[in-house]
Amino acid sequence: MPDHRLGGIALSTSRFALFVDLENCGAKTATLNSILEKVKIRGDILLGKVYGYTDRFSDLKEVLLSNTFTVVPSIRYGYAQKNNADIMLVIDALEVAYTNPLIDSFCIVSGDSDYTPLVGRLKSMGKFVLGISRSEVASSIFINACNEFQFLETVSSSVSRGGKRNARKPAKDEPLDAAGLNKLLEGILAEQTDEDEMYASELKGVLLRLRPDFNEKSFGCASFGKLLNKLAAQFGTIRVKNDNYNVLVSLNADAPDEEAAGKKPLTADTWRAAFMEQLQHYKDDGFERVNPSILKADIQTAYPDFSERAIGFKRFSDVLRQMEKERLLALETDEQKNILVKML
Repeated sequence: MPDHRLGGIALSTSRFALFVDLENCGAKTATLNSILEKVKIRGDILLGKVYGYTDRFSDLKEVLLSNTFTVVPSIRYGYAQKNNADIMLVIDALEVAYTNPLIDSFCIVSGDSDYTPLVGRLKSMGKFVLGISRSEVASSIFINACNEFQFLETVSSSVSRGGKRNARKPAKDEPLDAAGLNKLLEGILAEQTDEDEMYASELKGVLLRLRPDFNEKSFGCASFGKLLNKLAAQFGTIRVKNDNYNVLVSLNADAPDEEAAGKKPLTADTWRAAFMEQLQHYKDDGFERVNPSILKADIQTAYPDFSERAIGFKRFSDVLRQMEKERLLALETDEQKNILVKML
């Protein structure tokens, strides 16, 4: 990802064009907001387009208007409908790449392997490409072609310290309180892949992209640095230190994981309820199917001591087959012969 430094301070200067296939992302407001948050943590969104819009997506109007998206409507006419939208996305992305020198990064919300040549062309022009897609339709070819790829299931669930996907941050339209702000800062810091620390000025810049209405004075502090110290003392999950005249912020690796500490390891008697709770999260987020690797990763995040043998199985696939036998889920295969978990 483009990264420029000035006086030793890392500046998040990525400027994104965002292209969203609404059918791929499930077209739910919460999901689209999560995608926007993921991209805004990485940089500014200068241009956004959504494809396949119809009246059934009217709930998205507010988020589309507030983020100045251009809407490409869906005109249904025969089998070529989907291909037409795909071609429009490719044409628009290439036009932006060739005519708008301000944009150095692209986010494509779709997992179709047909977009792989587009990704290759963008990368050959020096552009950074972030791919986001539902796991059930994500092509391994497309995944590997991108500079960075995120499964939509993990994007839709808030990420806090250590990738805890079940820790929900406040919705965008909810007023921020101290706990919500601290959780939001944890999420931003957890997304930093190159550095363990962020300069406070950079952190505030990302925060303002996510919540333009943020003001430290609303929390009774005259400066952002004082607010960070207040949150660090109150919650203990972030660490603040001074480096010469700069303030550096990081996650506190020594902070206790209260959520995990309160959970007992899964046993042969308790594992079903935990799995069904996780599947319900996916269902609530609008997903009908997920890749088994996503499910296993989320179970291991919620229960770090989880192992198949501890609950009476040899392999994770055996767990899934038992749940299918009990009609708790269904197992399907996609065109690439990959197993998918379908929520019932």
